[in-house]
This record gives sequence, structure tokens and C-alpha cells, in this order.
Amino acid sequence: MNIKIVGIICVVVGAIMVLYTGFNYVTSETIVDIGPVEINADKNHFVQWSPYLGTVILIVGFVITFFKR
Repeated sequence: MNIKIVGIICVVVGAIMVLYTGFNYVTSETIVDIGPVEINADKNHFVQWSPYLGTVILIVGFVITFFKR
């Protein structure tokens, strides 16, 4: 894979990580399962990362893209 493509991917991923600092996803878990009776609950999970990490990835992507040959 070309090194400039890796740099462009780093720039895109870093920009997304700076703009969106996390996301939610929902899982369903069974609370009670007694014969024909089943009670489920939805549970939210939040995945969060630091915008500083996105900034570092963005800068590394620019360096790889524009300064590597």
C-alpha cells in the first residue's frame, strides 16, 4: 500500500475523531427468563476517546502525506 494513502486515511480518521468524540451503541440483555416469560432490557454503552488523540492522528497523517516520498 502506498504511504500517501496511509497518510490520507490518518487525516480522515483524525478529523472524524476530533469532530466526534464518541458514539453510543445499544445491547439487549435478558433480565428474567422464567419459562414462557422473558424480560429484556436495553443497555446503552458509550465509547469515548480524547480529541487530543484525534489531533495527534491528524497531524501524523499530514506529516506522512506531505513530507514522505
